[in-house]
Order: sequence, then C-alpha cells, then structure tokens
Amino acid sequence: MFVQIELPARRPPWLRAPAPVGDNYRELKSLVERLQLHTVCESAACPNVGECWNQGTATFMILGNVCTRRCGFCAVQKGVPLEVDFDEPRRVAEAVAALRLKYAVITSVNRDDRKDGGALLFAMTIRAIRERVPGCKVEVLVPDFQGVHWALDLVLEARPDVLNHNLETVPRLYRQVRLGARYERSLALLAYAKKRQPDLPTKSGLMLGLGETQEEVLQVMRDLHAQRVDIVTLGQYLRPTPKHLPVLRYVHPEEFLEFKRRGEEMGIPHVEAGPLVRSSYHADHSHQAVKATPASC
Repeated sequence: MFVQIELPARRPPWLRAPAPVGDNYRELKSLVERLQLHTVCESAACPNVGECWNQGTATFMILGNVCTRRCGFCAVQKGVPLEVDFDEPRRVAEAVAALRLKYAVITSVNRDDRKDGGALLFAMTIRAIRERVPGCKVEVLVPDFQGVHWALDLVLEARPDVLNHNLETVPRLYRQVRLGARYERSLALLAYAKKRQPDLPTKSGLMLGLGETQEEVLQVMRDLHAQRVDIVTLGQYLRPTPKHLPVLRYVHPEEFLEFKRRGEEMGIPHVEAGPLVRSSYHADHSHQAVKATPASC
C-alpha cells in the first residue's frame, strides 16, 4: 500500500545525507582536479558524494561540464559546450587505475552540437579503461544521441558492462522536466540496445516528486519492463537552486519500498528505490544482482 505525505517546510530527516568529509574524499577530489576531470557527483550536486567518494567510487563525466540542453531539474551548467578533449579517455583510465576501481561509471553532458552526440568519446573511454585496468567493469550512462542509432552502435561496439539511459520522469512532464528530449525516443534507445546485444544489462531511472502520480510511475515501469530493461532506479528529486523546478512532494521511504515491490512483481530483475537513490548509486551491487538473476522475456 502506498503512503503519501504533504510537502513539509524543511527536508524530512530521511533526506539528510552525511557531509562530504574524510581522507578518501579529499584524495579523490585532489586526483580529479589534478587530472582535470569532471564528475557528475559534483557537477550535478549529488547528495551521496560524501558516501560514494569515501568508498572510493565516482561517476566520471566526459565531454566537458557544459550541457547543450536546458532541463529544468539539472544542476549541470548550460550554454556553449567546450571543445572535445580527446585525451580525456586516457586521464579517466588513469584515475580509475589510481583509485583501483573494480567498477567505473561514465556519463556525459548532452552534446547536441556533435553528429555522434559524443558517442565516440564514450567508446574511447571504455576501451582506455579496459586497456589500463582489464578487470574493471564499465557502466555507461548515455544521452539519447537524438535517436541516432549509428551513434549508439559506436558505444555498444566497445562492449560496456551496463548500458544506462535515464527516462528521468513520466511522459506528461517531459516538456517541463526534459526540454529537448522525447519519452518515446528514450524508450526506443533502450529497446535498440537490448535488440543489438540481448545479453547486455540495460538500466534506466526516474526522479520522483515533480508532480507525477503513482499510476504514472507504475506505467513507466511497465514500459521499461516491456523493453526488457534489467535495472530501474527510483529516487527523490531535490531542487539544486531556486532557479530549478520546485519539489512538489517528498516521497516517503515506505512508498519507495512499495514501488520496488511492485516493479519486481512485474518482472523487472532489480529495482533500486529510495529517497537518496541516484542513477549510479550502488551501481556495482545492481550489476551483480542482475547477473545473478537474468531478465525475463
């Protein structure tokens, strides 16, 4: 049974993440700065940055830190994108090696200024990590590449271990939340990846609290299951600044657990759901879970 709450004046206690402190946090921050890399952890103001960095994990953001789209929820800088840095894959691989990572997550800003949407640099980064740290698993969180299949093929040919593309919200809210994106196009990307590589785990995620209904969330989960998506993440949207979309509701932890139960009841192999869950949160755990439990047809 779902539990709903009204929006309180302050964030509820279950949304209070630990402050980013500790030796590992400082070491990783220093390494990222030295190698002139970006992380979505900092650029998107992730609340889990302290926990993840102290565990020696980070999500690297390639292709600069300026996005060509103006999504209403995202803290990443918008505007004229930076020049593509073709040495960046080498530096990401160097960071992965220095951190002794067994599981790396690579994402990017949207690069609608490029015909391939940045797909080539994703492929180069996967291969650079494979060469430098052969045993490291690589998950990629890709943009929609404006629906260009040959661009996605470039990424798939580099054989990532997980292909992630977030739907972010329900179809009704796309014009406010994901300006420039289309729900059907994102679903088609996930379907195409599974068709091209049936054994490749696919993944997608939603933010809750933007005005969606519970039934709309469940329908999105059904749509993802219909495309044989293996991993679904559900987390609470948090407003980065007063210029971004407001939080309309704080979703109770019990409601997240109910979404998890309902999603796995539908047949989705793994649902990671909770107020502080983000797309890359416990990514290695989710990958292990789906490898142990193959997706149903």
